[in-house]
Amino acid sequence: MVDLNVNLGKIQLKNPVMTASGTFGYGLEYSDFFDISRIGGIVVKGTTLRDRQGNDYPRMAETPSGMLNAVGLQNKGVEHFAKNIYPLIKDINTSIFVNVSGSTVEEYVETALRVNELDNIPGIELNISCPNVKEGGMAFGTSCPSAALVVKEVRKVYSKELMVKLSPNVTSITEIAKAVEDEGADSVSLINTLLGMAIDAEKRKPVLSTVTGGLSGPAVKPIALCMVWQVYNSVKIPVVGMGGIMNARDAIEFILAGSSAIQIGTANFIDPTVSVKVLEGIEEYLIRHKFSSVNDIIGALEV
Repeated sequence: MVDLNVNLGKIQLKNPVMTASGTFGYGLEYSDFFDISRIGGIVVKGTTLRDRQGNDYPRMAETPSGMLNAVGLQNKGVEHFAKNIYPLIKDINTSIFVNVSGSTVEEYVETALRVNELDNIPGIELNISCPNVKEGGMAFGTSCPSAALVVKEVRKVYSKELMVKLSPNVTSITEIAKAVEDEGADSVSLINTLLGMAIDAEKRKPVLSTVTGGLSGPAVKPIALCMVWQVYNSVKIPVVGMGGIMNARDAIEFILAGSSAIQIGTANFIDPTVSVKVLEGIEEYLIRHKFSSVNDIIGALEV
């Protein structure tokens, strides 16, 4: 047997396999398919301060080697999560992270403060790809000052693992990563979706109601790998990699590029048991290559 434990900032995961926000619900939805306590962590769907209805339909579209989504963070708010969802998931034997989103710094802070009160939630994933309404709709994560500000303010009220999810829709993702590290992020996760669109040529209209949406799936993997490697070589905090991971080989590539853990997203829609298959594949790879621990291959890319 090999050691699959990995350190992620303030906590230790039982293994490096996590599920990505928005693709795994609250975890319970997948419990009919496999024992979800086997994987290292679950990032629940985006949670905001207040109830959000999300965007109008259609808000998902299939693309070559991927998919576009513009769901719009549909959820019933952090109080509903705390009172109705948390009691159902708090005893799952894995690390549960809440993806926290907002349109103002104050919303991020208030939501994080409420999640901080939940004993069995060891961390949050701060989604800074949300539009900053006070800055004309530009995403918090697209500039160093705004990314740094929201992390700084959340850090003041949130005492547990603070993972910050980075947007790839920037000029330099390493500069953003360093900015959030300087303000107290314990780890960073990347990449979030790439901006894309689809057009119905016959109707001469966009496929999505929002015109543009977030591209995910195998199509984004080369970009994600590159950005993970760049960020790993730029910061001292752990990196959680994601973007087009469909199987164990994909996951291993992200780990070699510097990911302490990985998140599986779009692949969950194709095969609901993919995360446990990835876990078994990583273990098989380590045994086959005679590594005693998954930590031996984190950032072990030879360049």
